[in-house]
Amino acid sequence: MNLRIPDIRGVIGRRILVNFRVKPTVAAMLLPAPFRPKLINGHAMAGICLIRLEQIRPRGLPAVLGIASENAAHRIAVEWKAEGVRREGVFIPRRDTNARVNVWAGGRLFPGLHHYARFVSFETNGHVQVQMDNPRDGTRVFVSGHAADGIPTTSVFKSLQGASKFFEQGSLGYSVT
Repeated sequence: MNLRIPDIRGVIGRRILVNFRVKPTVAAMLLPAPFRPKLINGHAMAGICLIRLEQIRPRGLPAVLGIASENAAHRIAVEWKAEGVRREGVFIPRRDTNARVNVWAGGRLFPGLHHYARFVSFETNGHVQVQMDNPRDGTRVFVSGHAADGIPTTSVFKSLQGASKFFEQGSLGYSVT
């Protein structure tokens, strides 16, 4: 069966990528074949993409009829071989959303199963906080941060351009389904 993804329009209201180092052996235990962790300076990279979508609707409908949702995609940077060629992307073992329509549509109208979660967020003067709580299984996320002029000296990435390049090369995403 070939799943046809509908043409959807909308606005990304906010996107935060939170990335952290993981021991490669730990990341590998979470990945199905053929994926293996993509490494940077000997570390696997995992993270969470926290994204607010607004005015989401099928093409042709006016923006005022669209819906909004808060979402979290839990991700691991991966690589694999396909037809003898090394490929890069992200494997998404879990997705959470505050929109029940996304929970219903996940795996049907667009890829990936979604878990229902509660989100609380605020943004003011360059500071942002996002909290996610899944009441069913206890999964929780809390992120608090502010705009910065550069990346921390403790980062595995030497520059913002290096971090961007690492993730741009792996723009394909694969979900559990």
